[in-house]
Amino acid sequence: MEDHTFVVGQEFPDVKTFRNAIKEAAIAQHFELHIIKSDLVRYFAKCASDGCPWRIRAIKLPNAPTFTIRSLEGTHTCGRNAHHGHHQASVDWIASFIEERLRDNINYKPKDILHDIHEQYGITIPYKQAWRAKERGLAAIYGSSEEGYCLLPSYCEQIKKSNPGSVAEVFTTGTDNRFQRLFVSFHASIYGFLNGCLPIVGLGGIQLKSKYLSTLLSATSFDADGGLFPLAFGVVDVENEDSWTWFLSELHKALDENTESIPQFIFMSHGQKFIMDAVKRKFPNSSHAFCMRHLSESTGKEFKNSRLVHLLWKAAYATTTMAFKAKMAEIQESSSEAAKWLQQFHPSQWALVHFEGTRYGHLSSNIEEFNKWILEAQELPIIQVLERIHSKLKNEFDDRRLKSSSWFSVLAPSAESHMVEAISRASTYQVLRSDEVEFEVLSADQSYIVNIGSHSCSCRDWQLHGIPCSHAAAAIISCRKDVYEFAEKCFTVASYKETYAKDIHPIQGKLDYRKTDDSTLDDDIIVVRPPKFRRPPGRPEKKRICVEDPNRDKHTVRCSRCNQTGHYKTTCKAETIDGIEQC
Repeated sequence: MEDHTFVVGQEFPDVKTFRNAIKEAAIAQHFELHIIKSDLVRYFAKCASDGCPWRIRAIKLPNAPTFTIRSLEGTHTCGRNAHHGHHQASVDWIASFIEERLRDNINYKPKDILHDIHEQYGITIPYKQAWRAKERGLAAIYGSSEEGYCLLPSYCEQIKKSNPGSVAEVFTTGTDNRFQRLFVSFHASIYGFLNGCLPIVGLGGIQLKSKYLSTLLSATSFDADGGLFPLAFGVVDVENEDSWTWFLSELHKALDENTESIPQFIFMSHGQKFIMDAVKRKFPNSSHAFCMRHLSESTGKEFKNSRLVHLLWKAAYATTTMAFKAKMAEIQESSSEAAKWLQQFHPSQWALVHFEGTRYGHLSSNIEEFNKWILEAQELPIIQVLERIHSKLKNEFDDRRLKSSSWFSVLAPSAESHMVEAISRASTYQVLRSDEVEFEVLSADQSYIVNIGSHSCSCRDWQLHGIPCSHAAAAIISCRKDVYEFAEKCFTVASYKETYAKDIHPIQGKLDYRKTDDSTLDDDIIVVRPPKFRRPPGRPEKKRICVEDPNRDKHTVRCSRCNQTGHYKTTCKAETIDGIEQC
């Protein structure tokens, strides 16, 4: 039916196929249908335009679902306007039209739907209709949001069954079991983090764009090669201090069950107060740092000055207090307002030289990289979001395990290149030995004190990054020791392989795990209903923090009618005499 023509005697498999064909023809040929009779055995319609003689009649054949055209009268004499919409272009028809495109591209936008329909059929449909059709199409392909929440308990059970030792729990609220929170951490992730990753945890959240309000929380780390390593993730109905305290409490329990004593970690976030407070309560022995990527972006948006952002990064990476002060002085010179604004962020939370602990050269978390994993699935039901994360995790573990099998160096590639450079530069220095562990290393213009016992150098690069600097390499080589033995264990290829030693096993598909409903309900599985609040339509409002400045000059209100201050024209009480205002 590519030419959308009909002939008497033409047959269709069933009534649904015939209806779709006649609707498609009406849209493509730009005429409106007036349906006189339509049921399971008969169909009678005519052109809706006054005076147009076109009519069609079809019936169901006896003892078969086949539909056939019995009569076809007249030809269209009506005018056709390609710029108007079409009554037959319903939400269901649009959803059917875009179904295959949605399967290939979840982010198929409503404006693209409008464009494609106009290109193919020459009609214009409302934006809202395209948006609804996309929502309905996604539900037809991936299931409804309500079904996604209902499937959560069974899905969590499948995670724990297929990946023993994993944590997957869903929490509800109220007597009607409304979804509140979900926590998931695969055993392979927990094991890899505790046995091979850097002791750094990035925390962050991203709003999901499905039918109901929810936020995806995540905890990530770095592997020996600096790659993203997702540790745990969860979904909450509301992101606040309570939800972050709960998330970190679940993370603490998951780690505590897999190690004798939880080591000290370095947490990185965007600096939200409720995250910082939650970290202090649940991991009191750990440190907290601001993500420099977020801080620099905020600075750039606030002051629109790229040089200022560059100086801020230089200050953050400074390894001595003198170098840090020099960069901060440049910031002050470039913009006194920016220097004053930065005072609200204490240097101990973002600058390497003032931070208590070792950040191993990482000033930014990798939360944004993890969020990219689910960008395409943000609008899908919660089950689909979880499946995307699981699928990506499984593929990454398998790929990195295979990649590392061909590594024969001591350190992972990124750390190895750092070490090779340090050893190369070490050959240009002169080394003076003070005792068994302390050395003085002389360069062309400066001397450095190296202590191989405490793994420190006066340039502070060694203790800040965890890999011997060029001065330390020179001292170590001078006493005929192996430089690689002085690098932190978390940078070795052995640690990288241990990070991905455990498999993330497949989880049964949606058709295999049972939908929980009242008729088949187990005693230990509840029916989870969606959160109470739906996501409002349209673009979310920007969060604004209003702080009253007592030194700010307030605007003086002046009346345009009587020219007096303190009120507007609408509230002016001036009397008028012969059209002249009198106060």
